[in-house]
Amino acid sequence: METGLRNRVAIIAGASQGLGRATALAFAAEGSHVALCSRDLGALEKLAGEIRGSFGVEVQVGSVDVRDREAVERFVGETQCRFDRVDICVANAGGPPAKRFLETTNEEWDDAFRLNLRSAAVLARAVIPHMQRRRWGRIITITSITVREPQPQLVLSNAIRAGVMGLVRTLATDFGKDGILVNNVAPGYTATDRLNEIVVRRAATSGESREQIEKAWTDQIPIGRLGRPEEIADAIVWLASNRASFVTGQTLLVDGGMYKGL
Repeated sequence: METGLRNRVAIIAGASQGLGRATALAFAAEGSHVALCSRDLGALEKLAGEIRGSFGVEVQVGSVDVRDREAVERFVGETQCRFDRVDICVANAGGPPAKRFLETTNEEWDDAFRLNLRSAAVLARAVIPHMQRRRWGRIITITSITVREPQPQLVLSNAIRAGVMGLVRTLATDFGKDGILVNNVAPGYTATDRLNEIVVRRAATSGESREQIEKAWTDQIPIGRLGRPEEIADAIVWLASNRASFVTGQTLLVDGGMYKGL
């Protein structure tokens, strides 16, 4: 399938592992140049070498905490200076701690806001002017199935990530006239380090084994298994591609059929 992504420039946040890493590889496989940021510069540099060797595209890396507004803005500016364009932005960050409501602190609520909602707004505000100049752009946020179906012991994610959907809808409405499409991808249970953190937390509080917890999840998924990061990345690439040129303001669930709502 021709995606129209060759020689596009994609910024991918949280790219050192998990969904972000898989997304970086997926865009590079389509011939896109990639600008990768996360807090783990060593992992990014290793990934950059892998991408250059396998796909022959240009790679920029930067150590950025997406909670740091100035660092995010600086990285976007560096990307624009290097490539003279920013076509795609994937707003991705690790999830907040897995906790019940009364276990959370005020500081954790503030941090979850900065990590999972404000970071998406900061990235969007930084890239949109560059996209407007070319009258073409794609902004894709990564959230979670929690935006449709809140999950136990994930109150921070349940509450904060839902705000990203409001941001996506608003940006899609405001900037569609500029050729900028804005969508959200909401993965279900996917085999990542983040899921492992949730398993460990639930096992410690419930007394269940890892196997019992994972079975309870897969029993809810019609296809009977956890997702793979590459499967989420493929959905993101599709939303960025010319094949999805009439799709904006949407939340795409990639959950193996777990969500049962209409």
